[in-house]
Amino acid sequence: MKKAIILGVSGQDGAYLSRLLLEKGYEVHGTSRDAETQPFHKLESLGIRNRVTMHSVSMRDFRELLQVLSNVRPDEIYNLAGQSSVALSFSQPIETMDSIATGELLVLEAIRFLKLPARLYNSGSSECFGEQPDGVASDERTPFVPRSPYATAKATAQWTTTNYREAYGLFACTGILFNHESPLRSERFVTKKVVVAAAEIAAGRRTKLQLGNLEISRDWGYAPEYVEAMWRMLQRDEPEDFVIATGESHTLQEFVAAVFARHGLDWRDHVETSPALLRPSDLRYSRGNPAKAKQLLGWEATTHFPDLITKL
Repeated sequence: MKKAIILGVSGQDGAYLSRLLLEKGYEVHGTSRDAETQPFHKLESLGIRNRVTMHSVSMRDFRELLQVLSNVRPDEIYNLAGQSSVALSFSQPIETMDSIATGELLVLEAIRFLKLPARLYNSGSSECFGEQPDGVASDERTPFVPRSPYATAKATAQWTTTNYREAYGLFACTGILFNHESPLRSERFVTKKVVVAAAEIAAGRRTKLQLGNLEISRDWGYAPEYVEAMWRMLQRDEPEDFVIATGESHTLQEFVAAVFARHGLDWRDHVETSPALLRPSDLRYSRGNPAKAKQLLGWEATTHFPDLITKL
């Protein structure tokens, strides 16, 4: 039986990845800052909370990381920990950099120090690419031009992972994931915010929804499919980085219109834009090219925009 540890197991991806690994027969361990008090609602919602062994670990504490990795001796390590909101990174830039970039560095150092033969997955982000021209899809060769503290931290973590792979021969790779959603998304993410608001408006519990820039365009996929790509990356003979995306981009306005239409509502009657919700800088257009993942991982997204709206 293989053993895997998911650092930052309490989020959307951690829950779906835990379920996937359990289905594949893994012994699954997970970490959070305080595993004794964390309710792990997302794992509970999938009915797997009691099948994942929990550990309390701070991603800033090298000794705690050493201890848990030494005790578990995992075959695979999935680093999904760290501050996960682009918007929040503008108000918490130090926390964002520490939890993402420094956290990944400590994981890499722990593997090197313990001489663990474990394979490491680092959770990267499409935000690292920055602004792309309309119609252009980013791939693994596209230069990074980060435009937020979150993107800067993710870019740092990816380059650090690449450095350790090349310098020390570690099996360490990064999945450059574009936006991926699910019913387990936190309400601080705009997709969940829209879905919840539309349902409440349809039920008569509210009348308006305020959003920021409706013209942004994103490559939105379905999270349970994306964790499959994470797992496939660690099953290869050699570690490589991969863009994981649908290859399609839709505006937030299209997303809002589709969600409200499912309730028989015209979004224009209920949605207002607020300057207070605009970020200091934001990406107008983002789309990924997943050709390498299809060719080498045998992975491609099967849930596209209309089906994603239905699932959400």
